[in-house]
Amino acid sequence: MTHPINGLSHVKGSTARPLINATIPGFMAEVRRRHGDRMATVFTQSGERWTYNDLMRRVDRLAAGLLSIGVYKGDRVGIWSPNRSEWVLTQFATARIGAILVNINPSYQTAELGYALTHAGVSTLITAPRFRDSDYLAKLTTLVPELNTARPGHLHSDALPDLARVIQLPEAPAPGHPTPSQGAPGDIRPGAYSFDQVMSRGGDAPKARLDGITDALKPEDAINIQFTSGTTGRPKGATLSHRSIINNAISTARAMHLTPDDALCIPVPLYHCFGMVLGNLAAASYGAKMVFPGEGFDPLTTLKAIEAETCTAVHGVPTMFAAMLDHPEFSRFNLKSLRTGIMAGSPCPAPLMQRVMQDMHCDGITIGYGMTETSPISFQSAPDDAADRRVSTVGQVQPHVECRVVDETGQTVPTGQQGQLLTRGYLVMKGYWNDPEATAKAIQDGWMHTGDLATIDSHGYCKVTGRAGDMLIRGGENVYPAEIETLLMTHPDIAQAQVFGVPDPRLGEEVAAWIIPRAGASLTAATLVDWCKERIARFKVPKHIHFAQDMPLTATGKPQKFKMRESMCKTLGIPPTP
Repeated sequence: MTHPINGLSHVKGSTARPLINATIPGFMAEVRRRHGDRMATVFTQSGERWTYNDLMRRVDRLAAGLLSIGVYKGDRVGIWSPNRSEWVLTQFATARIGAILVNINPSYQTAELGYALTHAGVSTLITAPRFRDSDYLAKLTTLVPELNTARPGHLHSDALPDLARVIQLPEAPAPGHPTPSQGAPGDIRPGAYSFDQVMSRGGDAPKARLDGITDALKPEDAINIQFTSGTTGRPKGATLSHRSIINNAISTARAMHLTPDDALCIPVPLYHCFGMVLGNLAAASYGAKMVFPGEGFDPLTTLKAIEAETCTAVHGVPTMFAAMLDHPEFSRFNLKSLRTGIMAGSPCPAPLMQRVMQDMHCDGITIGYGMTETSPISFQSAPDDAADRRVSTVGQVQPHVECRVVDETGQTVPTGQQGQLLTRGYLVMKGYWNDPEATAKAIQDGWMHTGDLATIDSHGYCKVTGRAGDMLIRGGENVYPAEIETLLMTHPDIAQAQVFGVPDPRLGEEVAAWIIPRAGASLTAATLVDWCKERIARFKVPKHIHFAQDMPLTATGKPQKFKMRESMCKTLGIPPTP
């Protein structure tokens, strides 16, 4: 157990097990040696099932194919795709040759795509044709009309001068109609390679170069750029190394007690650390099976995959778990194989955690806390933590990680006091890509300033109490939305709740709540206000309450409070800024 230092909110993780000083290809070579014949990946939508030997053979083919079209160490390779087998291959193939993978949010629109490609200097883009109602190729050709006339590998774009190559994935099979193939070829743009073309170019000659290239890579090399959500400005590209994400994956896998006999269901997006690090790399680190229910999250297909593949672990943000638990067909699924997993990405309400442990039989579920900039996890609960700890905290600090809570002057506060959480150690990003000013502001003396408010108790357990930017001030009183959300989630008629501030001419800000009621509930704003008044101080009681069937979410399932705020301000007829 990790205890605070000198009664202050300052903890250091265990160093009993040394960090792994390896590159991803070196790490995966050892995984293959140990677990080559075990099932590695199952893609239920396409029907593809690969052992670790199958997976790594395909990875080498793609890596060699990328070499053959001119992709080298340090080149930025973007991937704009939902969860597909090609995503997983690209993750490991780019690492095999030292190219830097640039994760592009599947929900990006044209302008956001253009910004990400330009800012990271992407030279090769691997793209799906479309996802749901978003036509990726139409958006891309709006930016790069030359794609309709160029030859593959000879793209010269006025708008995106760094972009030299586009690799187009095939159409995905329709959900519910899996096939052994990777889908129909689709309409390949004249200036794009097809994914199969690149794979076919991965012959003996380029393959013979792979080991020499891999041997020259270093664990501290940049290997991945992940863009932050950008809700308060332009997205920033957090740059991560081989060493940081490998060790974070191993630590989280150990916290879940993963073994080669486990099967991890991964419905979270691969473009985010949750999917590619806590999912793929964590499962691989112990030779576990990765199960991908579909291109994007759907509660029914996820439940089906858990049952069909006898999954022992499942990842998700709180809204995903809530959607599965509240699905009309939930009771027909046998989920007794479940044991563990990670719930993270946004505050996890205690009532929801309890339902996951009881109704989904996932009594070893863990809570994880972190951020993209820290590779991502810095705190995680353990399956054998006391129930009250697991439903009220994000656990203890991870191995080889140091965290402290500071006040506005930067001084470490005593245990139990709230302040901003800082993180230091191997997991901190190398910096924001091509943005030294933002990097210097975020990382000071090695400490990553998370922007999250937290407390650390006398036993070293951390409780995240909100975002510093989420705090609202009502008539001079500080109000922390996470506290009110936790209370609202104990109401029997509430499925989900988000709290935020809206402008008020007299008080500066007022408390607003966006509520998704449970099916069949007859909840009203007046009765909810009365219920709150009996349980919290009057200044914390929501004045404005909006009942809805859903809420705006990011592609990773995180609630978008700024959109809720804009919507409620419009409904109330008030300007969205004070």
